[in-house]
Amino acid sequence: MKFKLTVILCFLLSLVLVTCSQSTPDHSASLSTNNNNTPVSIWWTNGYYPEEDEAIQQIVRQWEDESGFKAELNFSAEEVNLQRIQAALEDNNPPDIVYNQKAEFALNPRVAWEGKGSEVSAVIEPIQERYTSSAVRSTYLYNTRTKNSGYYAVPIHQQTLHIHYWRDLLNDAGFTDSDIPREWDKFWSFWQQVQDKLREQGQADIYGIGLNFSAEANDTFYEFEQVLAAYGVNLLDDQGQLQVENPQVRQDLIQVLEWFTDFYKQGYVPEDSVDWLPADNNVNFLNRRLVMTLNPTLSIPASQRSDEPVYHDQIVTLELPQNPDGSSPEYLVSVKQILSFADSPHEQGAKSFLSFIVKPEVINEYLKQSAGRYFPVMPELLSDPFWNNLDDPHISVARQQFASTRPLNSILYPAYAQLFAENIWGQALEKIVVEGVSAETAADQVIQQIKTIFAQWKQLKIGEKI
Repeated sequence: MKFKLTVILCFLLSLVLVTCSQSTPDHSASLSTNNNNTPVSIWWTNGYYPEEDEAIQQIVRQWEDESGFKAELNFSAEEVNLQRIQAALEDNNPPDIVYNQKAEFALNPRVAWEGKGSEVSAVIEPIQERYTSSAVRSTYLYNTRTKNSGYYAVPIHQQTLHIHYWRDLLNDAGFTDSDIPREWDKFWSFWQQVQDKLREQGQADIYGIGLNFSAEANDTFYEFEQVLAAYGVNLLDDQGQLQVENPQVRQDLIQVLEWFTDFYKQGYVPEDSVDWLPADNNVNFLNRRLVMTLNPTLSIPASQRSDEPVYHDQIVTLELPQNPDGSSPEYLVSVKQILSFADSPHEQGAKSFLSFIVKPEVINEYLKQSAGRYFPVMPELLSDPFWNNLDDPHISVARQQFASTRPLNSILYPAYAQLFAENIWGQALEKIVVEGVSAETAADQVIQQIKTIFAQWKQLKIGEKI
């Protein structure tokens, strides 16, 4: 089966800076409420495929028509977008609205803490009951200027970790879907066996397991956190106090680091996974270099929706195996957010847009037009046939996964978000597989790094769980 060139082009598109400006005829009555007669500026991260960009463009046009405000919508690649936002904040000249996939951990906690974020309770509170508890928690942050907590972003969708594999490659290795074990150790050993069988057939550049080992890829953090959860390792207690000096926690962390890196050392993960950027596990899987991979969104199957045989028959989405102790997994969720800023030149326009995009019918259409890559944070949307289609082999599995979730620690504790922003797990894994340090040394280094970060965020009332 030949991989479509258009998919690669869509991934490359996400790395290119694109600027798109839109405006409607002048509506002087509405614009008089702004600080000036300029459009509301909206900075948005490029989607993984054109439909995502088209969806937000359509929403902006609808909002302009309904509100009377004018808007300028600017697209850029994720890292470019983040750098532009950070530079604008340093210059005290931020845009009015921003969306970045890393905002939940790399931007919003510190922006709120420093008092640079716009408090958006007026947007959140009227619809608070529509959201999942994780979505609400993710945006309720502490402001050191006001000495109060409040809502500093608007949740729009959520993600958790999914497993995907190629059914035909599995068959080529002599196995069927029913052969995949559900027990933890047997599950991972199975994919090693699949690789061994395919290698025996002469497929030299194919790997059974697509784990991430790069500090540049967000997926690395998601994957490692989910494995920590599977082994029952939590670096915080129920009050949010660090447990890294507990000898058992340290030993458990070492065990997980060894478990994770053994796949790399034994050759069951591509050597270049230490250099992967966020989209590279997708690209390697879609190029059929990986039999199985993990991904925190449904972007892999969603990219193949137009190819029905591939979407429905060849790519399979699978739930995580049982935890090592035999219990069912709890899926860790993160929540993507839209922000506005205290120094926004169009505060009223920004809040008008935020209130518009979170209307259930609006955000639902955005998620659907984005091919179902992300999952709704408003449970009522699941009644829509798009999300309630039991014949969809990917969304139907995701529904089951989202029925048993808990939030990432980065949602509950802003200091933990800094661990995510620095991708401490990616750093530790790279030290082990690239620099050759021991798991014990890497664990001790990362423990010290965690203690330093938490000390820096002490003012954030780290122990206060929302």
